[in-house]
Amino acid sequence: MPHSAAIISGIQRMVLYETRARYFLVGSNHAQTRHRVLKIDRTEPKDLVIIDDKHVYNQQEVRELLGRLDLGNRTKIGQKGSSGLSRAVTAFGIVGFVRFLEGYYIVLITKHRKMADIGGHSIYKIEDTSMIYIPNDSVRVTHPDEARYVRIFQNVDLSSNFYFSYSYDLSHSLQYNLTLLQRPYELWSSVPISSDDEMHRKSKQDCFDIFEDEGLPTQGESESHPCNCSPYYKYVWNAKLLERVKDIVHPDWLMYIIHGFCGQSKLLIYGHPLHITLIARRSSKFAGTRFLKRGANCEGDVANEVETEQIVHDASVMSFTAGSYSSYVQVRGSVPLYWSQDISTMMPKPPIRLDQADPYAHVAGLHFDQMLQRFGSPIIILNLVKKREKRKHEKILSEELYPAVINLNQFLPPEHGIEYIAWDMARYTKSKLCNVLDRLGMIAENVVKRTGFFINRSEFYCHTLRLDDRWEDAGGYITASGRLQTGVLRTNCVDCLDRTNTAQFMVGKCALAYQLYALGMIDKPKLQFDTDCVRLFEELYEDHGDTLSLQYGGSQLVHRVKTYRKIAPWTQHSKDIMQTLSRYYSNAFSDADRQDSINLFLQVYQPSESKPHLWELPTDFYLHQSSTMALPQESRSYTLWWTHGILAYLPLPYDEDLDLIKIPIYNPKVEAKRVNRFDESIDIYTEFFKPYEITSFDDTFCIAMTNSAREFMPKTVGLDPSPFTVRKPEETGKSVLPNKSSKEEAVIQRKTAASAPPAPNEEAMSSSSEDDSEEDRDDDASVSQRSTPIKLLTESVDSTRTQEQQHHKEPYGLNLSEFLDEKDLLIYEREAVSSFPEDSVFEVSAPQVDTDSRDVFERHVLTGQGQLRALCRDDMLMYREYVKNRYL
Repeated sequence: MPHSAAIISGIQRMVLYETRARYFLVGSNHAQTRHRVLKIDRTEPKDLVIIDDKHVYNQQEVRELLGRLDLGNRTKIGQKGSSGLSRAVTAFGIVGFVRFLEGYYIVLITKHRKMADIGGHSIYKIEDTSMIYIPNDSVRVTHPDEARYVRIFQNVDLSSNFYFSYSYDLSHSLQYNLTLLQRPYELWSSVPISSDDEMHRKSKQDCFDIFEDEGLPTQGESESHPCNCSPYYKYVWNAKLLERVKDIVHPDWLMYIIHGFCGQSKLLIYGHPLHITLIARRSSKFAGTRFLKRGANCEGDVANEVETEQIVHDASVMSFTAGSYSSYVQVRGSVPLYWSQDISTMMPKPPIRLDQADPYAHVAGLHFDQMLQRFGSPIIILNLVKKREKRKHEKILSEELYPAVINLNQFLPPEHGIEYIAWDMARYTKSKLCNVLDRLGMIAENVVKRTGFFINRSEFYCHTLRLDDRWEDAGGYITASGRLQTGVLRTNCVDCLDRTNTAQFMVGKCALAYQLYALGMIDKPKLQFDTDCVRLFEELYEDHGDTLSLQYGGSQLVHRVKTYRKIAPWTQHSKDIMQTLSRYYSNAFSDADRQDSINLFLQVYQPSESKPHLWELPTDFYLHQSSTMALPQESRSYTLWWTHGILAYLPLPYDEDLDLIKIPIYNPKVEAKRVNRFDESIDIYTEFFKPYEITSFDDTFCIAMTNSAREFMPKTVGLDPSPFTVRKPEETGKSVLPNKSSKEEAVIQRKTAASAPPAPNEEAMSSSSEDDSEEDRDDDASVSQRSTPIKLLTESVDSTRTQEQQHHKEPYGLNLSEFLDEKDLLIYEREAVSSFPEDSVFEVSAPQVDTDSRDVFERHVLTGQGQLRALCRDDMLMYREYVKNRYL
């Protein structure tokens, strides 16, 4: 396929050089074979002057260029004492350019850490940044309030949960990125564009001419393929900081960052690696802290809106086209109404008030219109706020939201209506008769069946052999190459923190079961608690919830999954009290400063001499409700409240434009760029393995990744190392030795060993007693993570083993002939050892059967149909012997 290589941006490393008159930013790819240069003028006190020559330099050319600049900027010709060109900082990306009351600053990423890998695409977390003032001191015009603005801007800690990728679009879902990547070039070329639509024509021309200046071969000379180059700006946090240079510099310089959470863990299934990735994208619209940002603004953007995507992929294949990938997306966000809480008096739960009457659900319509464009239909609301209260508090929101949904639904086609589920989770938590997680599991099952999930593989033959009733009802949009998620679950309580995170975990757990079943990893789409897989997934969601809660509420989660399972230890109660106090302190004393820094970072407020300072504003209401200050050019319909043309795409998302063949409409929101797959800048090998630099084994990403076998599987787990086996609470974290005196358990163990799928041949590395050293070994090649109570073979035993023992050697390093008699070994070889030449989730080839066996089978089938064959002499003698011994 022409799009098998990962598209790696050309600018992954940069060095900032300084002269008195200019900054020279030299960017290069990882291998430092391709370079670009930006010239930034330092003589302008307040304006930003950037020149990009759009030329691609090789290493020799850029050295010569820097040498000439150094020589030309020395104070005296031939002077060696003072260099004319000095190296200022080494960086890995540009966050953006910002100006307050003096000149411009450039914000550069100086440290980053790899957090995840998806199909060879690395996702990095920002570790440190550098903010450099551009104008020279000789032209600088100082302002007394400049330093205060700099402190407020730097109060946004960029080293805390900001992520970026050079090659993977983090602002879009995996479904968007993969379906866009897999469209054929001819389809993009044949997209119809109206002759009188200049914007569409220019957009299409820009899509395919991005690399024209680099002298790449035309389509006839080499294959090319599309890749998304326009991010979803709602989840981009540095869009405003790059807006000033977006149309000036080459797109390789532009790098968009998201804010939220990114975590990845490895699930080992009998040695087969599976990566589970959780990505949370926090919206940059109407962003802020807990009590200061509630409800929605006049444009339909809600507070604390976070899109959470869980990605499951087979880590043994590092390719988007050849690998198996699945994802599921869900959303959390504040109730989409005009509401707030009065924080003038310090109290733990300020009263909720509705700020504006909205009888036609105008703001809710704007919000759900955005969701229909982004996710398609159905939109399912899971409202977890309280229904019964002695004094009305949360109930006010439910009483307003439900009529708004009813009002909007009466104009939508019934098959695409918004579904509303209200459940008082807090009330049922106090009840001893109701299991909260069981009820959430039932809701999750219905939701996943309605929305479906994304997978880039068609159904395996094993799904036909092991058909499950749940799989028949699975929703989504089925295509020739897999399945697409249509619609999304939108979960909310009042804060969208504790209850919401538990509900999202249960929905994610249900979706994970379907994803694993679709990938052929389990035999039915159902996962049990207290398994290594679910414990790993729960920890991932706990980290996800803690991170989002810190960003919005100022503390970690108070109520966790274990709290709702009612298995939390007593020590957890004291921690909950401390988290509650921490959240209260943050909301009362530090949220106002954090809100100011967010407003300044997102450029919601831009300082100017002609308007009040940020700290002088009595409220930031009009900063986030900008359209209230201007008269509307045209009134929005209260009945046709959705974007024109969106119904033609449903249930597919309008933003993704996933079915261009079926609906030949050009969507300007979908853009692509053409690249040459043989170009050095898209070499995935040098991106991943980096053979051109010295690396330390301790710094590699795989060691730091959470691993189901290392962190969650007990050191000794009997004969079942499966991550889907339910383990008792007392078993987790310590050895589980089977009761050898029990004959029944021994039989069960033998059956378990016989049913275990074969793993790749590996020699045992150590005995089971070496528990301390097991954690330091590589996960995929180590046997210690699948330790068993049966004695493992050491190298000395292997060297003296006979040929007959070698024949019965297991892939896990076991010699079954020492523990099983001859009869049991024959049963094991007949039942457990596969005779299929190819046996996997991708392909099953039937074994070769001899003629006599086929004849016996055919005779048996015909007998079942009533067509008896004449018995031969041997059969008659055998039958007589049987009757004689049995009845006479």
